[in-house]
Amino acid sequence: MKHEFIPRDISWLSFNARVLQEANDPSVTLKDRIRFLGIFSNNLDEFFRVRVATLKRMVEFVDKKKNTNIDILESPQLILDEIQRVVLKQQSEFARIWGNINKELIKRKVLIINERKLNTVQKEFVRDYFDNVVRPYIIPLMIENLPELPYLRDKSLYLAIVMKNKIDAYHEKFSLIEIPSKSIGRFVILPSTGATKSIILLEDIVKYNLPIIFSHFKFNKFEAHVFKITKDAEIDLDQEVGLNFVDKISKGIKNRRKGKPVRFVYDKEMNAELLDFLIQKLHLTRKSSIIPGGHIHNFRHFMDFPDVLVEKAERPKPFIHPSFRNKYQVSEVILQKDVLLHFPYHSFDPVIDMLREAAMDDAVESIKITAYRLASNSKVINALINAARNGKKVTVFLELKARFDEEANLEWKTLMEEEGVKVLVGIPNVKVHAKICIIQKRVEKKLLQYGFISTGNLNEKTARVYADHCLLTASRPLLIEVNKVFTYLETWQLGDKPIGKTRNLLISPINMRNSIIQLIENEIKHAKQGKGAKIIIKSNSISDHTLIDHLYKATKAGVEVHLIIRGILTLKKGSEKLKNKLNAISIVDQYLEHARVMIFHNKGNEKVYISSADWMVRNLDHRIEVAAPILDIKLKKELVEMINIQLKDNQKARILDENLGNNYVSSVGKKHCKSQVATYNYLIGKK
Repeated sequence: MKHEFIPRDISWLSFNARVLQEANDPSVTLKDRIRFLGIFSNNLDEFFRVRVATLKRMVEFVDKKKNTNIDILESPQLILDEIQRVVLKQQSEFARIWGNINKELIKRKVLIINERKLNTVQKEFVRDYFDNVVRPYIIPLMIENLPELPYLRDKSLYLAIVMKNKIDAYHEKFSLIEIPSKSIGRFVILPSTGATKSIILLEDIVKYNLPIIFSHFKFNKFEAHVFKITKDAEIDLDQEVGLNFVDKISKGIKNRRKGKPVRFVYDKEMNAELLDFLIQKLHLTRKSSIIPGGHIHNFRHFMDFPDVLVEKAERPKPFIHPSFRNKYQVSEVILQKDVLLHFPYHSFDPVIDMLREAAMDDAVESIKITAYRLASNSKVINALINAARNGKKVTVFLELKARFDEEANLEWKTLMEEEGVKVLVGIPNVKVHAKICIIQKRVEKKLLQYGFISTGNLNEKTARVYADHCLLTASRPLLIEVNKVFTYLETWQLGDKPIGKTRNLLISPINMRNSIIQLIENEIKHAKQGKGAKIIIKSNSISDHTLIDHLYKATKAGVEVHLIIRGILTLKKGSEKLKNKLNAISIVDQYLEHARVMIFHNKGNEKVYISSADWMVRNLDHRIEVAAPILDIKLKKELVEMINIQLKDNQKARILDENLGNNYVSSVGKKHCKSQVATYNYLIGKK
């Protein structure tokens, strides 16, 4: 039976609408509401850089190959048209929400003022600030006579300026100025009186000083409006034979800067003649994503809004897992029992401590670890470098193809290699996304191993806001198979056999897909036998058609299916019969629900896995991913209870269906449950 699917990109836009809902929620602190506007904007930037750019490439491919026999299931142009419609609608909702938030800021005596509303003292401050701080970064570009526009940066904000003379209206010039927010910051706090706090945006400081910037032209009338462009962020890896993989990545990063514009967002009050000029010079067409907006853009900076709001902190601090409260060595605890850390409720410190201890432990011989995204001043890398300095054999598989982290990872590679760390990079057509580590030590001629398997990145910064699970373990059945993964990562170039069979770990692209199908089939068999059958999946995204087909099959057979999906869900519930057996929700709240968990009822002897992989083709077929069973009975029970708390959420859970309405789960007649608060209370109660 062929099923219908929601286009993944339209489903993703529905996810971003849930982020926008948080910005509109009056129960959320005002600072967090502003932060959610920034997250929404940043998400949309990356969506255009990656997904919309990909769809535009597909349109070009289809146009060039009109007689192709390739079966393209969805029309990329129709999807692009729908994206444009949805984005414009969301942009309108965004503007409405920002207007309401701005009114609330005014009530709290926080004013965001532009260059036209400065008082005498503030005018003097803005002139001095421009002269002392901003001016060195300002490089005006005179553009009206240029055959082509100079290079414009993705993610940057620009002022488009029309300069005129009041006496001669026909004499005008066009100019562009890049706003140096990356170097200086976007927000400047102005001198204010009393309890009022006034903030001006950097672009408005530049606007105020335009007569000074262009004083030699003797213009006396200026119109200036912001715009930004979003470019195709795909890295085309050069196939030049003489280049090694690192050189290809480096060259790809440089070439990314030349990517085609895929979105143009501008102040709708921009001078019409200048707007037409920019659209022409950027080679945009009616099919391009040209989006009018207000006078503020690049809202992603609002994730770092100045700390001027006095509000009760809702987000509790992470606490140390009770197993490590008595200052025992992390390795001693792990060698005795498995420990399951739940971020950001638990502190990330034990992971850092485990690596630091290993760096100083004379008995430790080697450390092997994978790295995908790292904090800017990574304590993980610092610990690994110290281990190498202390004579340990340290091996890091660093994924250079981690999107938007390629440049940072190249820098980490250089730094680690200079310190004696063995850095592995680059498997053709595959990303290494697994989060695994194994440490080997020798005690009285006995070889001991311990390490971790995680759902999230080794990033102590994101561990404070990303909800993930990390299994610290010395389990031989698991670590034997983790070793197989590392052996493959170290020897794949020799052409040896792949990772091979595993009895415990599910590994992409080796056996994860087939193992999941078998686990689903087992539940179908149990349902047909009249026994209890249930599947619970928590994931960032589910879009793999094969696995979705098996979920359809399971619900039809009577298996109870519960899905907790943060982002993309392309499944359609379809008939009322399926709706009664299939429940899908999404939780968007203070923390980003990043963990992947799979629970299969298995006739009461539940099989529970944590995983680095979403149910997407890229994760299952084109990445090395690891899913690990939770073998300890107490830890299994703990994780299942945490997932059940999420299934009861009726404050931040939205219903996922084909209507993409994002309606909240009803709390009528039920005890209120905000799962992230309830989870914290559950875990703190286990101290």
